[in-house]
Amino acid sequence: MKRRTFIKNTAASATLLSMGGVALSCVHQNAKKITILHTNDVHSHIDPFGPNDGRNANKGGVARRATLIQKLRQENPNTLLLDAGDIFQGTPYFNYYGGELEFKLMSMLDYDAATIGNHDFDNGIEGLYAQLPNAKFDFISANYDFKNTIMDTHVEPYKIFNKSGVKIGVFGLGVELEGLVSRDAFKETKYLDPIEIAQDMSRILKTEEQCDLIICLSHLGYEYKYPDKVCDRSLARATKDIDLIIGGHTHTFLDEPTIETNAVGKHVLVNQVGCYGLYLGKVDFYLEPDTKYFSSRALRV
Repeated sequence: MKRRTFIKNTAASATLLSMGGVALSCVHQNAKKITILHTNDVHSHIDPFGPNDGRNANKGGVARRATLIQKLRQENPNTLLLDAGDIFQGTPYFNYYGGELEFKLMSMLDYDAATIGNHDFDNGIEGLYAQLPNAKFDFISANYDFKNTIMDTHVEPYKIFNKSGVKIGVFGLGVELEGLVSRDAFKETKYLDPIEIAQDMSRILKTEEQCDLIICLSHLGYEYKYPDKVCDRSLARATKDIDLIIGGHTHTFLDEPTIETNAVGKHVLVNQVGCYGLYLGKVDFYLEPDTKYFSSRALRV
């Protein structure tokens, strides 16, 4: 489907795919359905775009997203709502309120977890810390070591959710801050190798925590022209046990998730839905014993 055709539609037609080559139509009625909703790089876009904003005119906005999320949760209570970072920076709302409004609205939408993007340090690590009381959801990041900073103990490497007996492990990864963020802003935050950390996290979640579904909430970026720079696609190929990588940072709009083959020959989904809250990502997993199927849909907000 061409991008221009996709944008004209209110929502993309569902792309039905399968893991292991089994058609989604073969899913049994007793399969447990888990819905993953996600955003990335919203960048303080609270209001919809104005009527003169080109192809994005009158699109987006928190109110529309809230209505859509409520509808989808009513359709399937086994739903998680996640954000892949860069919540801050991009409109005067951030300049004036410093992130307070963004976190309060995300809390009202009942986000389950978010990871931290480079722009979330734009008011310094102290500014991020100051807004934490307004966030009624968890921040997860496994490769930012906050040990010697004010954020120590306020960010967990992973979180486990239980939906109708299905254990879902979610861990976070962030982009290297050096060169993107001033050292004065991130202080003594240490960046750890994301591939090594992802291997460790997925092992813990799969083997020790016995999770049925493992999700990486990433702000690494979808893909780069430099092969030595870690991105979501290379992360998927280098690791195992991850089922879905929800990405951010590069503002990449995907008509449907990219399917990568991991280090042990299994499929991994990589998805990202652009920026500014224009789209809400939706991935449905259908779980049966020893089998996982999925369908995907990107929804215009």
